[in-house]
Amino acid sequence: MLNVTEIFETIKMIQEENLDIRTITMGISLLDCIDSDIDLACEKVYKKITTKAKDLVRVGEEIEREYGIPIIHKRISVTPIAIVSAACKGDPVQFALTLERAAQTCGVNFIGGYSALVQKGFSAGDRELIESIPRALAQTEHVCASVNVGSTKAGINLDAVAMMGRIVKEASELTADRSCIGSAKLVVFCNAPEDNPFMAGAFHGVGEPDVIINVGVSGPGVVRSAVAKYPDATITEIADVIKKTAFKVTRMGQLVGVEASKRLGVPFGIVDLSLAPTPAVGDSVAHILEEIGLECCGTHGTTATLAMLNDAVKKGGVMASSKVGGLSGAFIPVSEDAGMIAAAEQGVLTLEKLEAMTAVCSVGLDMIIVPGDISASTIAAIIADEAAIGMVNSKTTAVRLIPAIGKKVGDTLEFGGLLGYGPVMPISYKSAEKFIGRGGQIPAPMQSLKN
Repeated sequence: MLNVTEIFETIKMIQEENLDIRTITMGISLLDCIDSDIDLACEKVYKKITTKAKDLVRVGEEIEREYGIPIIHKRISVTPIAIVSAACKGDPVQFALTLERAAQTCGVNFIGGYSALVQKGFSAGDRELIESIPRALAQTEHVCASVNVGSTKAGINLDAVAMMGRIVKEASELTADRSCIGSAKLVVFCNAPEDNPFMAGAFHGVGEPDVIINVGVSGPGVVRSAVAKYPDATITEIADVIKKTAFKVTRMGQLVGVEASKRLGVPFGIVDLSLAPTPAVGDSVAHILEEIGLECCGTHGTTATLAMLNDAVKKGGVMASSKVGGLSGAFIPVSEDAGMIAAAEQGVLTLEKLEAMTAVCSVGLDMIIVPGDISASTIAAIIADEAAIGMVNSKTTAVRLIPAIGKKVGDTLEFGGLLGYGPVMPISYKSAEKFIGRGGQIPAPMQSLKN
């Protein structure tokens, strides 16, 4: 049984340490909306989303008021649209516009699922949807897109990786007048989870129920504050402090998920344990690492410290919730984390160091701003590197890279809100074009043969 008194221990955390529920996300299956007529399919999609999610925002706001728990975003994720659009002829962007209309009607912050799963190759509708992503993101405000290009079981689809290098850059170019926001709403995955409540990578997997509620918690500020109380503790003791703190944070997420599920009349899915930072002072994953003992995030020791943090959060959180899933780790999005921003501006945190850090945490190279003249093949090579880490380590990795059109290293790109701002980070200009141009499939590693 959930003991509500446990939740009220967190009131001080909410008031003073930026603790919040980052999102309640309703996953909705669109498999029963498939139709050979694109207009009819879109109408079915709109009707189902607006029927199932009509009370999502209202219920979220009610829970906020009754429990005093900030719920920052209310979101929707849907079946990958490439699956839905495969049955009909026409421009897939029509589905994106339908999702946008549904999001506006429901009043949610984001809707995810303009997605394709192509880790082993392209099926009907996949190429068309992927090619349409830049236009879809440029013509909508709330729609988010993702493409899964690899998995431990399948290997890496290098043709899809090459395509995504070009698509990411096009998404920036088409929204260059809006801080290149298109590429900030696009994630390229390896081992994408089907129950992720976080944007921009959320989609509703085909193995999920018809409708479900998933919750994403936050709380970097709370963890940092807890660690700060033990300046002379050993790293073993610090890990224990983090576990106990993560337990309390996750219990709050469990309460919100159960309450939302009951009031909306849909099943409760999972709590995603990820520490999700914001640009606000005191709400930074980087600052946790610095509180543990690093002078600056990105210096030597960062990967080891982050590995300990990520593990402790999972161990504490998994005991606090009936069901844990999604990404569940420590996010390191550069533009969304005040400490990461500062470390990148000082040149201590580099792209290469971030790549090493992604081997031990969720979820990958996230919200990283790069020069606008970066080539599509270089973007693709960065995606391939990150996908390889996920494939070999049997974990989710992802890339959300923002080519800042018209900007160079040292400039700043600002998004506002939770997406924050960040410096344009340096990249290697040595070419990987021949490698990317080879195409084909990087074979699955030996550890995929587990059956």
